[in-house]
Amino acid sequence: MVEAIQIIIATVLFFVMMFGIGFILNMLLKTTWFPIGLFVIVLIGLAIWAPWPDADNPTLANFGTYTLVYYIPITGALIGAYVSGWAIRALRKGGYKMF
Repeated sequence: MVEAIQIIIATVLFFVMMFGIGFILNMLLKTTWFPIGLFVIVLIGLAIWAPWPDADNPTLANFGTYTLVYYIPITGALIGAYVSGWAIRALRKGGYKMF
């Protein structure tokens, strides 16, 4: 039960964090989908090379060592990055020039 609550809270926190970071990046760089691309590039780099010692050979097979507990918050963060791009696009279509 406690683990389920922790996963839910982590997912919401990652969603809000990526939405905020994506929204700010979209405002500053005037791009819409850049945060999603940046998130995927950073995520792949961290997921392949970060958890393993230097002696091991990092490969894409290392993704198999992660469990569902890791993938749920990551999915929440990816959704947050997408929603930030969608929000910026909606604001631009609504006539807001600063976004």
